[in-house]
Amino acid sequence: MPFWKPHSLAKPHEGQLDLRIGDTVVTTVELPEVPLGSQGRVILANGFQWQRYWVRFGNGVEVSDLDHRHLAPVGRTKKRLAKAAKRAK
Repeated sequence: MPFWKPHSLAKPHEGQLDLRIGDTVVTTVELPEVPLGSQGRVILANGFQWQRYWVRFGNGVEVSDLDHRHLAPVGRTKKRLAKAAKRAK
């Protein structure tokens, strides 16, 4: 499967998640065919004003146009984002 590099101008604004391809996330809401709390991996990150992600979940379902309203980082991804937020302050 090909992976696409995010555009250099695509930067998240306040409140958005800054996820990368391969990051691990968990759902925070119920999605079609994806139960609440399901874990998945980001397979595409895109957007200029609105960072959105395409995620493949453990049950094999892929869902697009997900953002901070639908996802929360877990594991190493959560640690990386917390470290980046701490540096930004």
